Amino acid sequence: MKVMDPSSYLEDAAHFPGGHAAGIVFPQTIDEVTVAIVAASTVLPIGAQSSLTGGATPFGETIVSTARMTRVLAETASSITVQPGITIAAIQQHLARRGAWFPPAPTFTGACAGGIVATNAAGAGTFKYGSTREWVEALTVVLADGSVAQLQRGQARAVAGALDIGVGAGCSRPGGFRSVPVPTYKMPDVAKKSAGYFAAPGMDAIDLFIGSEGTLGVIVEVTFRVLSPPPNIAFAMVPCGSEEQAFQLTGRLRDASLATRVSRDGAGIDARAIESIDRRGIDVLLEDGVTERESVRFPPQTAMVLFVQLELPADVDAERAYQQIGGDLNRPAADSALGRFCRLVSDEGLLDVTEMAMPGDLRRVQQLTALREAVPAGVNHRVALAARSVDSRITKTAADMVVPFRHLPEMNAAYRHGFESRGLDYAIWGHISDGNLHPNVIPRSYEDVERGREAILEFGRAVARLGGCPLAEHGVGRNAVKQELLRDLFGDTGLEQMRAVKRALDPKGKLAPGVIFPAIMSA
Repeated sequence: MKVMDPSSYLEDAAHFPGGHAAGIVFPQTIDEVTVAIVAASTVLPIGAQSSLTGGATPFGETIVSTARMTRVLAETASSITVQPGITIAAIQQHLARRGAWFPPAPTFTGACAGGIVATNAAGAGTFKYGSTREWVEALTVVLADGSVAQLQRGQARAVAGALDIGVGAGCSRPGGFRSVPVPTYKMPDVAKKSAGYFAAPGMDAIDLFIGSEGTLGVIVEVTFRVLSPPPNIAFAMVPCGSEEQAFQLTGRLRDASLATRVSRDGAGIDARAIESIDRRGIDVLLEDGVTERESVRFPPQTAMVLFVQLELPADVDAERAYQQIGGDLNRPAADSALGRFCRLVSDEGLLDVTEMAMPGDLRRVQQLTALREAVPAGVNHRVALAARSVDSRITKTAADMVVPFRHLPEMNAAYRHGFESRGLDYAIWGHISDGNLHPNVIPRSYEDVERGREAILEFGRAVARLGGCPLAEHGVGRNAVKQELLRDLFGDTGLEQMRAVKRALDPKGKLAPGVIFPAIMSA
C-alpha cells in the first residue's frame, strides 16, 4: 500500500476551501483498504475528486484514494465487475471492444466507478436510462470497523423496518450482521435524487450504500449491468426563439419518445437526452470564443438552445434519409424516426435553424457537445477569477434541482425571479428532458454569493412543494446550503433517522465526517 504526501489532494472540483489531511494512502486490494480504515481515526475515500459539493475535500481525515484500484475484475454478457478507481471513460472503452456499453454514464466521464455509485450520479441519458442506481447489481463495501459487506441485488431486503446486512463472510475480518433501521421518510418521486440515504419499505440492502457519499462504507468492488450500444446516434442543435418554445418542443419530444418506447415503433422518435443552455449561457460561449472555435452560429434572437440526442434504428442510413427529406416533409423518407423528428421541429418553425450531426460525424458531434461542456467551465472560470481578484471568499454558488417536467417552466421562472430580484448575474443550463436544471450565480462580489445562497434555499422549498428533489445528481457533500436543503426536504425527524442509519454502521463517525451532516452530527 503506497503512502504519499497529500498536499495535491486537498480540494475537489468544488474548490471547497480549507482542505487538510492527516495523510493519504493508495491501497490496491480489499485487505489494504481494510488495514487503512482500521488504522485511521477518520477516513475520507476519494476517487477522481470531481465532486461539486466539497464531498471529496478532506478536513483532517486520512485520505483513502482508489487511484490504484483500476482493474476490470470479471465480465459476463450482461455485466462488468470493476474496482472503484476505474474511470467511466475506461469502462466504456473496455466495453466497446466487445460491443457493450454502460448507459447511465455521467457527463464527466473522468469520474470513477466508486464515485458515481457513492453519489448515485446521473447525467444526460437519465431520461431514457435512469440513474446509476438502476444499473448496480452488486457491491463490496468495507465498513468502518474493517469488516466487509458483499451485497448482491435481490438477496437482502428490509423486513419490519430493518435491514440485516451480513458482513465478513470469506473476508479477513468476519463481523456477523449489522441491523440497520430503515428511515420512514418518503423519497421524492423523480428520476434523479442524491439526497442522503435512500429509504423505501422493503428496500434492497444494496440501495442503502448507493448515494451514501462514502459515509457508510468504502466501495471496493462494483458490478454494473451493461447493454449493447444503440446502433445509430444523431445529434441535433435547435436554437429556440423563446424559452416557452423550448419547453414546448422538449415536452413534445418527451411525449413522442415515451410513446415510442411503449409501442416499440421502429420509426418513432426516441430522444435519449435533451440538454439546454439559456441566453446567458450562450453569451458565455460567445464571450469566451467557444462558438467561433467550434464553428457554431446562433440566430441573434436565440433565447435557449436545445441539444437533442436521437437513437435511430440499426437499418437506417440516416445521412441518406436526411438528404432525401431535403426539407420536403411529404417525401416517403419523412416517415422515419429522423423524418418524424424533422416534422415535429418544423411544426415549431425551427427546422431551418436546426443543425443535425449524423451518425459517424464524430467531429461535428464533438463540436456540438463541447458547447454544452463549455458553459459550466466558463462560469466556473468566472467564479475562480472573482475569487482571485475580488474576494477570496467567493465560491461556486449553484443549484442542482429536479422537478416533474410538467412543473419545469414554472420552476425555471422561479429561478429567474429569485436571482433577478436580488440583482444577480446568472446562467441556467442542464438536463431539460429530466426536469433537472442547474441555476448558477456568476458572482461579482461576496455579497452576490450570500444573496445567491439565500435564493437557492428559496428554490429548494419551491422544488419540494412541486414534488421534486432539491438535490438531484451531485449529492450533499460538505456544502452548508445543500445540507440545509436536505434538512428542509426531510425535516429534523428525517435527519435524525439518517443519523440512526449512520450510527448503526459507523457508530464512531469514522467515515467521511462532515459529509451529508455537519461533522458534530456524524459522531
